[in-house]
Amino acid sequence: MPAPELAFAPSLDVKLILNLLLDRFERRMVGSPSAFGEVRPIRAVKVVLNEIGLPGYYSQIDPEPRQVANEQLQALEKAGLLRLFWQAGEKGHLLESAALVASAEMPLYELIGRIPTANLRDRLQSQLLGERFRFIAEDWQHHAIKNILARLKENQSPAPFTLTDPVFNEDLLLTLAAVSELEEETPFRVFSVRAFNDSKRFEELKPALVRLARLGRADWKRLPEAELLRELNLVANPSYLLLSGPWTLVDVAGQVLSLGEFNPSVGLAAVQAVRLERVNVHAERVVCIENLTTFHSLAGEKRLQNTALMCLAGNPSPACRRLLHCLADSLPESIPLYVWADLDYGGFNILAQIRREVSQRFLPYHMDTDTLDRFAQFARPLTLADKRNLERLANYTLLKDVRPVIDHLLRRGLKLEQEAVVV
Repeated sequence: MPAPELAFAPSLDVKLILNLLLDRFERRMVGSPSAFGEVRPIRAVKVVLNEIGLPGYYSQIDPEPRQVANEQLQALEKAGLLRLFWQAGEKGHLLESAALVASAEMPLYELIGRIPTANLRDRLQSQLLGERFRFIAEDWQHHAIKNILARLKENQSPAPFTLTDPVFNEDLLLTLAAVSELEEETPFRVFSVRAFNDSKRFEELKPALVRLARLGRADWKRLPEAELLRELNLVANPSYLLLSGPWTLVDVAGQVLSLGEFNPSVGLAAVQAVRLERVNVHAERVVCIENLTTFHSLAGEKRLQNTALMCLAGNPSPACRRLLHCLADSLPESIPLYVWADLDYGGFNILAQIRREVSQRFLPYHMDTDTLDRFAQFARPLTLADKRNLERLANYTLLKDVRPVIDHLLRRGLKLEQEAVVV
């Protein structure tokens, strides 16, 4: 408990000084062990007043904030909690700096109503340990929490969790649990109402959820935020899969959808796609196209009447992959399945993802060295990031057949978007 003479409400300036001292004290408490296993002694914790923004201490108009601060700080010095250093010739008037006396920090915590960071870390650790077992070890949520616990153990930041807002942490953990129950695309606001009875709460938690998802699964680190959330079945608005050609879809209820009469294309709701059981096409081939513009330019062309088209719209969503799974399982091997994407890291990454998560039946379409060379005038130079990513993809076993194409891109230092390619 503070001594009787400390029974005052610290002024704004004094609070700022004490908080800064305790901030520095807590950072230096993280001692680094020496070769003999001891913790190195903490250096003196000190603040220089003219280096921090004090709202009233240096006022030229009102001397009262400085007088109050001096009185309170001198009371703390008298109680043996601080050491004060005055400017030359200004003792009792203008302070130069203040230092924390060793082992005197707890009364200061109590005086300003602050909880020690070590206690806050322990509180968060207990909260995470209590929630971790809600998820099985293979879940990305479990891996993310495990990573945060490791950071706490090393006295690192627990972001996106916070030490100062247990309600935020509780809601973020609730979000992790609620997301694991989503089986189909769910709009953000609908999810927020179901989880929190508040249509806007999830917006505040969304960036933190994305950070945790990237911590939990390495292959999500490079996904844009919207695509990552789509992997969790969270979307801003319901989405549709665009199809063109003679598709026949059968859902789990046995309902048959014949799409051949829709010209030039038709949109299938993603929530409907996840309920598909069989997919067939009455065509000579299927081409899955990365970009919307290219899909629309080809849909309905008479020369492609024997081709079924599908728009991937970037990395294929869970609903898109469900449809492709049904297609690969239902379609005879004699009908080829193609992926047509940009001749760059993103395009080959899409091919790898479909082969990994759907089927290795899918072949590249116009993703070859001849296509790059024919349309090289429309190509753009590779960035350093492009080169690093392509070099990494070149070692993928799933992309062994297109390794020569990737090497060609790297040699020429070029990438080509599919909109530049005339079929």
